[in-house]
Amino acid sequence: MAVFLLRGIHGAAYGPPSATGNVFADVAADSWAAAWIEELSAEEVTAGCDTTPPRFCPTASVNRAQMAVFLLKAIHGVSYTPPPASGTVFADVDADSWGAAWIEEFFAESLTAGCATAPLRFCPSAAVTRAQMSVFLVAAFGIPLVEPPTTPTLGPCLVLPETSIWNTRVDTLPVDAQSPAYIATIGTGTGLHADFGSGTWEGGPIGIPFVTVPGTQAPVDITFDYADESDPGPYPIPDNAPIEGGPDSTGDRHVLVLDFDRCLLYETWNSWPQADGSWHAGSGAVFDLTSNALRPAGWTSADAAGLPILPGLVRYDEVASGTIRHAIRFTAALTRRAYVWPARHFASSSDDPARPPMGQRFRLKANFDISPFPAHVQVILQAMKEYGIILADNGSNWFISGVPDARWDNSELQSLSGVHGSDFEAVDASGLMLNPDSGEAGSP
Repeated sequence: MAVFLLRGIHGAAYGPPSATGNVFADVAADSWAAAWIEELSAEEVTAGCDTTPPRFCPTASVNRAQMAVFLLKAIHGVSYTPPPASGTVFADVDADSWGAAWIEEFFAESLTAGCATAPLRFCPSAAVTRAQMSVFLVAAFGIPLVEPPTTPTLGPCLVLPETSIWNTRVDTLPVDAQSPAYIATIGTGTGLHADFGSGTWEGGPIGIPFVTVPGTQAPVDITFDYADESDPGPYPIPDNAPIEGGPDSTGDRHVLVLDFDRCLLYETWNSWPQADGSWHAGSGAVFDLTSNALRPAGWTSADAAGLPILPGLVRYDEVASGTIRHAIRFTAALTRRAYVWPARHFASSSDDPARPPMGQRFRLKANFDISPFPAHVQVILQAMKEYGIILADNGSNWFISGVPDARWDNSELQSLSGVHGSDFEAVDASGLMLNPDSGEAGSP
């Protein structure tokens, strides 16, 4: 951490003066990091971890709250003091906590988007990983000291392996022979619609929310209408788990819960809390985000295609970072009684070949000009060119899915209506399949 911070402040070529070994009792002069640690102290970025005697604790982890202090002092100088905290930014940071003011200022300067949304949390006591620190350093200093991750992440979890079909580019794949028919069925002149945003619609959040929980979250009993195609409970659904559309919704009522400690994703459809603390749902599925395993053939999930929902959602944090590195979930009104890899289930009685099957991948055409669109929308459209969109459920035509977030600009998202079905093409992703029962993709 000392090395990262000093290089961020002075540049990647910086080297500190020689160490004396008499600054911190637990840092010998011949330690590989001694010079860096002593210089960090000399520049008053840190006072160490203890004062009697002065110690630095060089092998201890740095948590996210401490990191906020280090970086803000590195940016603004040792005498910097942030404005008082309000305690209203992060649900897990009280205004009277020692790091609250630093954490809120860290957020105000757009150096973090928190560790989780719904509600917005910072995870102040969580250790900072090297991958996270690389993002913080680039945000603070614009110096990419560590290669940024290429796989979508949520907190400490990868959102499926790098080799997942969800995280594989499709911009070089061949066009599917049925592409014109599929596009016509969904609607050549129909515009895209962001089925997510800020604020509320009919009393509920706009989009599909999710909640993160620790591995200690108490599991609760759950029953299913389609128990024969659902992963049995219990599920670690907290009492305050957000429901798609809100508690009074008559829609799909998806509930998505991510266990941060185990990187297990629990998803349910048509979800209803019961008076005894249990839940009842139409169907449910559990996904190990470290694995490429698919559902059993023919099984649904919380989605009609038998796929996970969360990996295909557009999240504000990734858009703000400038890059989406995964395919995006979307819906269509008319689908076929068929599914293609990696989907595992269909939800139609029609054999009309003009209708797309569940799991069909589409991409925005390479020559579509995205430059007139707002910057955040350009990030979404570029992802549609590179990673495409996956048909995952029956619903309104060309509705793409995302996570509700107060930071979305709804007027910007509405500009997606200027992108029409005719601007897309269906792609043949079958050449990426290595095993029909695995979501692992080969090289494009």
